[in-house]
Amino acid sequence: MTAILPDFETAPKYKILKEIFGYDNFRPGQEPVIDALLEGSSALAVMPTGAGKSLCFQVPALVLGGMTIVVSPLVALMADQVAALKLAGVAAETINSSRTREENVESWHKVAAGQVPILYMAPERLMSERMLNAVAKLPVSLFAIDEAHCISRWGPAFRPEYGQLSTLADRFPNVPIAALTATADETTRQDIELQLFRGKSEIFITGFDRPNISILVESKNNWQRQLLKFATSRKGVNGIVYCLSRKKTEEAAAMLNANGIKALVYHAGLDKHIRAENQDRFVTESGLVIVATIAFGMGIDKSDVRYVFHTDLPSSIEAYYQEIGRAGRDGEPAEARMLFGPGDIALRRRFIDNDGGDEDNKRREHKRLDVFIAYADAISCRRQILLDYFGEKSEPCKNCDICNSPLDLSDGSEHAQLLMATILDTGQRFGQVHIIDVLRGAKTENIRKFNHQNCATYGEGSTFNKETWRSILRQMISSGLLKIDIAGYGGLHITDKGNEVSNGNEQFFYRKETLATKSKSSPKQKTVQSHIELSNRDELLLAELKKLRLQLAREKNVPAFVIFPDKTLIEMAAIRPSNVEQFAQIKGVGQAKLDKFAEVFLEVVRAG
Repeated sequence: MTAILPDFETAPKYKILKEIFGYDNFRPGQEPVIDALLEGSSALAVMPTGAGKSLCFQVPALVLGGMTIVVSPLVALMADQVAALKLAGVAAETINSSRTREENVESWHKVAAGQVPILYMAPERLMSERMLNAVAKLPVSLFAIDEAHCISRWGPAFRPEYGQLSTLADRFPNVPIAALTATADETTRQDIELQLFRGKSEIFITGFDRPNISILVESKNNWQRQLLKFATSRKGVNGIVYCLSRKKTEEAAAMLNANGIKALVYHAGLDKHIRAENQDRFVTESGLVIVATIAFGMGIDKSDVRYVFHTDLPSSIEAYYQEIGRAGRDGEPAEARMLFGPGDIALRRRFIDNDGGDEDNKRREHKRLDVFIAYADAISCRRQILLDYFGEKSEPCKNCDICNSPLDLSDGSEHAQLLMATILDTGQRFGQVHIIDVLRGAKTENIRKFNHQNCATYGEGSTFNKETWRSILRQMISSGLLKIDIAGYGGLHITDKGNEVSNGNEQFFYRKETLATKSKSSPKQKTVQSHIELSNRDELLLAELKKLRLQLAREKNVPAFVIFPDKTLIEMAAIRPSNVEQFAQIKGVGQAKLDKFAEVFLEVVRAG
């Protein structure tokens, strides 16, 4: 069958694509962005790593003529793209701090003479008053903002110098702006659009799914042994290993080399010549593993990376997604393996607290980390959670650890309902710490300030420790029952799916083996039985107790389980407490409920 080639004469974009870049067809998602820019619209393109974002502005730049200015955050990335364009026959230039003054002046002379169709600059250089005045005299046809998420304070990598770009649309109202990123959730996308664009603009979101990448998260116990076992079984293929510290990258590379696996180190502390040499070797040679900090990867063009291994927790879902996206760009099977342990959480929190940002930024980053921890602690398909975070719905992937090895789960619907009742009762404004404090009956300043000691669920979760509730909350977030308001103050919000569980229409199952309740020697725990057989007389009492519970729930306008869950009433009917002291030993009776409900329930018990 003969391939149908694009009409080069009527569509110059195809001619540019073929003659300059050597492709017959655009990749999925590229052409709509290009068309919008050619029609004079500004456009935000959110495309996964490896989807070909650069062509989305390079092709329009060459079709439109005049000059396109590309803003990029990394000198190395600018240099690589300029070199690639020059190799393709495009007279691109860059003006940046890594070059001598003479080199930059020479490039500017070419720009001023109209010999340069594409010019790369860092944001701080472009946005100087002197440069803006000079640019205003040139026939600028397009601005392209690479790594556009850096402009958003809601994003995972805000850079103040990017914030200055928000004035471009005002100074150049007739010049379209292309904003491109691989890491922008809905909040960040809205912020980018608000800051960069004035008037007509379009948003394009290309599918984030990389179904060829197998995803697995593994509990961290001995990272060196785990890494070595993984890498040994994949000896001879290309891999990337990410570590949190420079020292750890060197330890990991030394260990791999000592065991016959060719490994190179890459981090910001290396001599720049060694760093460049290691990067070049990794790009050009086969069977190499590069052990790196997050300094490595942006702009790396190597399609046959077979695995990405994280020895530590990345900073956010956005960072994780971008990093694992460096595997399997050729479409062949690849793997993403991440080790996760409690120490990672504490370390990441310290990084956030010590990064020098303002308090709002720190708060957002803590909430972003909370979302990622929930992903690591997931109980359902990991790919669904990742894609949902970026606003894309999908079916279970059958290519992650949870799909391939389903977890042993327990029904946690009552726990989830209790949590959601607390969230609702406190106005869906508060984060995890406060919600758990209310549930456990804590006496904090915030609880007193907002009178949350009067909540119907106050103290109802006292039989679980804080870590138990944290784990349940994380699993509810990863299961899509709750969402964290990252852009706001980190309040927990109940989703439509959560409402279904809250109303009893759906069940919530959770991973129980990692959760710890209070010690079995606790007085309350002694009365708990794994299964309680009720006599006919007890069943009649249980029915009366449920009637009372329903009456109280209607009076207080709360779900019945908020008064007492079924398990508490069953135990009450079986044990038949005769006084307040015995009533206090029933599972599910906290101090607040003891004060509020003991006498009325005891009255029914005595009558039964």
